[in-house]
Amino acid sequence: MSHAAHDSSTTTITQESLPSATRLARFGKLSQKFVMSPGAAIGLGALILIIVLAVLAPLIAPQNPYDLTQLDILDGRLAPGSSSFDGVPYYLGTDDQGRDILSGILYGLRTSLIVGVLSAFAAATIGTTIGLIAAYIGGRTETLLMRLVDLQLSFPTILMALMMLAFLGKGLINVVIALIIAEWATYARTVRSSALVEREKEYIEAAHCLRLPGYRILFRHLLPNCLAPVIVISTMQVARAIGLEATLSFLGLGASVTEPSLGMLISNGYQYLLSGLYWISFFPGIALLITIVAINLVGDRLRDILNPRSI
Repeated sequence: MSHAAHDSSTTTITQESLPSATRLARFGKLSQKFVMSPGAAIGLGALILIIVLAVLAPLIAPQNPYDLTQLDILDGRLAPGSSSFDGVPYYLGTDDQGRDILSGILYGLRTSLIVGVLSAFAAATIGTTIGLIAAYIGGRTETLLMRLVDLQLSFPTILMALMMLAFLGKGLINVVIALIIAEWATYARTVRSSALVEREKEYIEAAHCLRLPGYRILFRHLLPNCLAPVIVISTMQVARAIGLEATLSFLGLGASVTEPSLGMLISNGYQYLLSGLYWISFFPGIALLITIVAINLVGDRLRDILNPRSI
C-alpha cells in the first residue's frame, strides 16, 4: 500500500514539475540563441553596465547635479581633466553652470531609463488590453477601437507628444504621460493582429466549450500567446521613448533645470559647440547614443529569436 502511494506521489511530482522544467529548458535555449549574436551580446553587456551605473549614480557620481548648492558658477565651462578651485577633478569637464558632466550623465541615465521603462510599460499595458478586447469581441467594438488606433497613428509621435506637453506643461511626469498617449496605439494594432490569429485556434474553441469567462480566456489563454511581439515592441519603445524624452528636453519641454536629463545636458552645450566647448554636449550625446544603440541591439535579437518563422 505504501509502495503504491509512493509511486503515485512520485508520478504526481514528476507531472507537476514537467511544465517548469520545460519552461527552463526553453528559456535556456532562447538564451543560447541570443548570445550567439556578438552584436546582441555586446549590446546586452553595455545595457547591463548602463543600468548598474544609473542605479549606483548616487554612490559613484562625484557630484549631485540635482543639488544647486553644490554648483559653483566659477567652475563653469572647465575642460575635461580640469580641477575646481577646491581641487575636485572634473574628468569630463563642466557645463556653464559648473555642473560636473560625468555626474550629470550618470543621473541623466537614471532619468532616461525611468522615463523609457515607465512609458513603455504603461503604453504596453493599455495598448495590449485594447488590442485583445478588439480582437476577442469583434464587431462594432473592434471597428470603433481600430478607427481610434488609426486616428492616433496618423499623427507623428513627436507631434503628438508636443501637443500633449503644450496642454499639460513641462516636467518628467507630463513627459511620461505624453509618451504613453503617443505610443499605446502601436501595441494595440500589433496585439490585435496576433490575437486574431490565436482566436481561431483549437485551444480558444475548447475554452469556449468549457464556458470559461471572457476575462479568463483573454488574460489566461489569449494573452500569453501574444506576448512575444509585445516584448519585442516594448524593448524598441524603451529606446524610442528615451530618444523622444531627450528631444523634448532639448527643446525645453522635458526635464527642468533641477532634474537634468541627457537631452537637457545636450541642450546646455548646444550654443557653445562653435566656441570650442564641445564637451558640454558631446559626452552626454555619446552616452545617449550608446544607450539607444544597446537597447536596439537587444531588441533586434529578441525579434529574431522570438519570431516563430525564424529557423
